[in-house]
Amino acid sequence: MSRVRLATRASDLALAQARMVAALVEERLGLEAELVPMKTTGDKLVGSLAKVGGKGLFVKEIEEALLEGRADLAVHSAKDLPARLPQSLELVAFPERADPRDALLCRKRGTRLADLVAGARVATGSLRRSAQLRALRPDLEIVPLRGNVPTRVRKLDAEPLDAIVLACAGLERLGLAQRIDERIAPEAVLPAVAQGIIAIEARRDDALAQDAAALGCEETRIRALAERRVLERLEADCNVPLAAFAELVDGTLQLRGLLADPRDATLLRVEHRGRPEDALALGDAVASELLEAGGRELLARLEGEAAP
Repeated sequence: MSRVRLATRASDLALAQARMVAALVEERLGLEAELVPMKTTGDKLVGSLAKVGGKGLFVKEIEEALLEGRADLAVHSAKDLPARLPQSLELVAFPERADPRDALLCRKRGTRLADLVAGARVATGSLRRSAQLRALRPDLEIVPLRGNVPTRVRKLDAEPLDAIVLACAGLERLGLAQRIDERIAPEAVLPAVAQGIIAIEARRDDALAQDAAALGCEETRIRALAERRVLERLEADCNVPLAAFAELVDGTLQLRGLLADPRDATLLRVEHRGRPEDALALGDAVASELLEAGGRELLARLEGEAAP
């Protein structure tokens, strides 16, 4: 094999991420890389993802291209991946993580979250962000936001909004980091599962799958495994305000998890620490404690509300 075909969404951010992976393929594997952009069902959707299929809508066509041999690897924003993947596919590498925090962008430049006036209109497309913002600042008006990253940034200037909340990583990868007014600390708003991480997917047992591991970063892999384990155990999707964030601190893996009730912004918080090699067990422990703390009932209710 002299050329590796990389399946990717066709959005500006997805293409920027795929180009980063292409550079790694050429540098570390010594192979030519070709992008295979495609529109997914999620890209074409107008309305709520949670009501029509959730995160899987952003990966379905890409995974089909991989399964059918029209691509050799797939490049995803890891936070877009559902809890379960097709059995014949696997995540083989996670390049170095970008800033995982959420970003506050304000109409009045330099404004921080604590400085927003009561009643300020803050837009986000994330239930996770909405619930945590309501818990932190119940005086704010939280409104929905859809569209790709550049579109959302334009809406801040074009619509009656005081601020929007996006991911720092996406803004950085699109050269828009200068538009960030505050990088919100995880202690205030816990990031989404695998936010800021690129995931590389391959056909299981394909020879390239093993080689592609060289494209990854070990610390990022450990953090992704722990966070995604929480997602997998809870079988959560877009209708669930879930956060999980892992950090390596002085050789110890710290994993924080959060479930929110979107009705009243009640937050369930859990934190565990352990050895980096026990990332999966740590994810299990956080998920189990969230379930015991009231998450089981919350998830059952949210599943019922999302059912057609």
